[in-house]
Amino acid sequence: MSSAEMQHPSFQAVPVFLSRVIPVIVITNPARAVPLAEALLAGGIDVMEITLRHAAGLPAIEAVAKAVPAMQVGAGTLTQAIEVARVKDAGARFALSPGMTDALVAEVQARQLPFVPGVMTPGEILRARDHGYMLVKLFPAVQAGGLGMLKALAGPLPDMRFCPTGGVSLANLQEFLRLENVAMVGGSWLTPLQLVEAGDWAAITRLARQASELARAI
Repeated sequence: MSSAEMQHPSFQAVPVFLSRVIPVIVITNPARAVPLAEALLAGGIDVMEITLRHAAGLPAIEAVAKAVPAMQVGAGTLTQAIEVARVKDAGARFALSPGMTDALVAEVQARQLPFVPGVMTPGEILRARDHGYMLVKLFPAVQAGGLGMLKALAGPLPDMRFCPTGGVSLANLQEFLRLENVAMVGGSWLTPLQLVEAGDWAAITRLARQASELARAI
């Protein structure tokens, strides 16, 4: 299911991208952001989540937004309302969080920033839905119950769609993507920190191509 099908009257609707695999990226040097985005595009991935886990995250988002318009760049690991304006001003087209707070939801909606909140329990999913979010990030996915959890949630919550992140890899991404309530998956295996810091863009393109081919085979 594409992101176009995830639209909702709230501000959730994320940019339309082709990839069902979202790289979750930690950048320690903003100068590596643009060649990384280009390497992912070469491998068939047109979306990337640059996290705010490092101070270089924000300038990296800005660099990609300006230099690589074909890449749908989003901000990850939003945990505070104060971060929303910063990532929107940097050019992030959407944002994701490991959780959800009232302050965070109020700010992303005030700024009209497409947002995918993080959930781990049925109660959190219901709360996200009450706020108008029909696509949520199951995090950490494997620790939350993984495939079994997602299958169990499909019964009482058939209208919800998920982006499982945390424990997803090349070895199991197809199992996740085969589930009807899984719109996409996220993971850090596509952009290992050692490859990014070494500037091994060819290796990252190979990883992206592997993931893209597996996802398309579903």
